[in-house]
Amino acid sequence: MPQPENYQMTASTYPCLCALIRKAGRIVTRNYDKCLKPSGLKVTQLSMLANIAGNPAITVSELAELLLMDQTTVSRNLRILEKSGYIHLKDETSDHRIKRIHLADPGLSKMKEALPLWENAQLDMERALGRESIGMMMETLKKLTG
Repeated sequence: MPQPENYQMTASTYPCLCALIRKAGRIVTRNYDKCLKPSGLKVTQLSMLANIAGNPAITVSELAELLLMDQTTVSRNLRILEKSGYIHLKDETSDHRIKRIHLADPGLSKMKEALPLWENAQLDMERALGRESIGMMMETLKKLTG
């Protein structure tokens, strides 16, 4: 077995794309979370509230699929949102294993409070990276996400 210092990856001349994208994602997430801090929401929670608002009575599984997240992570975040009174989870009448998510009035208010903070985070990213760079990045990422 080759020693780590002698091992060379030959599949690509680029650094690991997955590691780089994950690192960039963590940096961007930290920046958005910092901007959203006064609202008490994290960017993932704001995204969930926005998707719930846009998809009334969505199920937990549907939300996980929409966000491309595993159901455990979605459920953990939903419990936080429910405990805060921002959403209600209701059992499907025909199958009690299925939970439908409903945005509560405090959740809508919290989302409206957080949106200007999110807009500031967007502008911070635009200032840091430039509008043209963000446009190219968005086009590239859309190729991955469909």
